[in-house]
Amino acid sequence: MPRFENKNKRMLQVQISNEKVFALAGSMVAYEGNVKFEKSSLGGSGGLFKALKRAATGEGIPLMVCQGSGTVFFARDAREVNVIPLNGEKLFVESSSLLAYDQNVRTDVVFRGLRGMTSGQGLFTTTVEGHGTVTLLSEGPIIALEVTPQMPLCVDPDAFIAYKGNLQQDFVFDVNWKTFIGQDSGESFQLKFSGQGVVFIQPAER
Repeated sequence: MPRFENKNKRMLQVQISNEKVFALAGSMVAYEGNVKFEKSSLGGSGGLFKALKRAATGEGIPLMVCQGSGTVFFARDAREVNVIPLNGEKLFVESSSLLAYDQNVRTDVVFRGLRGMTSGQGLFTTTVEGHGTVTLLSEGPIIALEVTPQMPLCVDPDAFIAYKGNLQQDFVFDVNWKTFIGQDSGESFQLKFSGQGVVFIQPAER
């Protein structure tokens, strides 16, 4: 399998040997060896249904497939890079946070409902699952927060990066003191997670 590691906190280094890696188009900043780069799309082949779903939802993230043998370096807008191994798990990811993943990881697009209509960020999000590695971008160091049945978690949607586990997502609408004095806090609704799992957030808002 390709070896993913941080060259530094803002650059990803991936070593491949006759393998494929999918990455955000334009994120390659350097490479060594015999590597080819071709246009791809979120979800790989996926069939007509997935292609139509991507077109209808605006989730057609421009990707490239990198294949061959060598070392490739990826970065995006000096954002921090987080390497996350998957062991048969499914990760629900804010699409703009996805940087790269290996060919053993499957991707899809799933319905997210009301959040998109409220925030304008789209009605769908990306899932990645399988046995492999996915890398995520964040503004500042990514923070993993555990959710338990006894301790649900509310998150600002602009700080949300991803989640995994047996979690249910709901929407909490709130009016706080800033609303009354004419200052929109941008937090009139939040994402609420309940169940058992982990939510990844960034210490910044988009």
